[in-house]
Amino acid sequence: MPYPAAPDRARDRTHALSVMCVLAIASVVIAILGATPARVSSSELMGDERTPGDAAFIASHRGGAATAPENTLPAVTAALDAGFEYVEVDVALTADRHPVLMHDKSVDRTTDGRGRLASLTLAEVRALDAGSWFDAVYAGTPVPTFTEFLDVLVAADARAIVELKGGWDAAAIDAAVAEVAARSLERRIVFASFDARTLALTAAESEVLSRLLILKHLPSDVVSAVAESGARGVVVSRKAVLARPGIVDELHAVGARVVVYTLNSDTQWDAVTALGVDGIVTDDPHTLSEWQSAYARP
Repeated sequence: MPYPAAPDRARDRTHALSVMCVLAIASVVIAILGATPARVSSSELMGDERTPGDAAFIASHRGGAATAPENTLPAVTAALDAGFEYVEVDVALTADRHPVLMHDKSVDRTTDGRGRLASLTLAEVRALDAGSWFDAVYAGTPVPTFTEFLDVLVAADARAIVELKGGWDAAAIDAAVAEVAARSLERRIVFASFDARTLALTAAESEVLSRLLILKHLPSDVVSAVAESGARGVVVSRKAVLARPGIVDELHAVGARVVVYTLNSDTQWDAVTALGVDGIVTDDPHTLSEWQSAYARP
């Protein structure tokens, strides 16, 4: 076979080089587009770590339980409309595995119904009145679904601590994470639970969504527990923190945050603010905000 002329060989080399450059650029673009988004940092989600005397962020307990029926959309809306950036809500599963806002295992206390939530279907739960027990003004208020809550959060440009109550399986976690991702809320929501398995399932479903361990009592090596779980920190009882005040600095040293629940008096706020905790969950966010304005560093 005759050898190609020199100009032809040069053209071939130029063409090959062009193809290689296009493929290289395409590979970079694909890698960038396909890259996993970075995890949300503790500072991005909950602010920089506090020092003793600093004002902690305020999380309105169960939406806004002091001003409206707990874990309902009116409660959440009231807190967000008042300017509180964080709300804390409880989410549990119905018998047909739909997530709704509910704290108790049964619906008896906060609705006009009876029975365990896990034994009632979504349709049965939605038919309940979740407002009359609090005030006649809220008669007919339904138990909200998790997706309804997320839609309110999107509109308000707010943040939330979502406690996952009871036992969650991989399918339920996957569905909840998908709803969060569909609304681009992964950087504004943190899932929290007493159950380590539930948090592990959350980690398996999303590398972006943050998690907090909820603890009533502090284990001997809570720093290792937080690190091994990949959590961004702990939600812990006031008594546990006051019994081991040094734990705040220990967790801060590894980039973790400390949120304390559920504090409703100035003496309680003063005690934990003096330790430099990062967040306070309260039923009375208005009074806590006023107290911080007077006694804590902004």
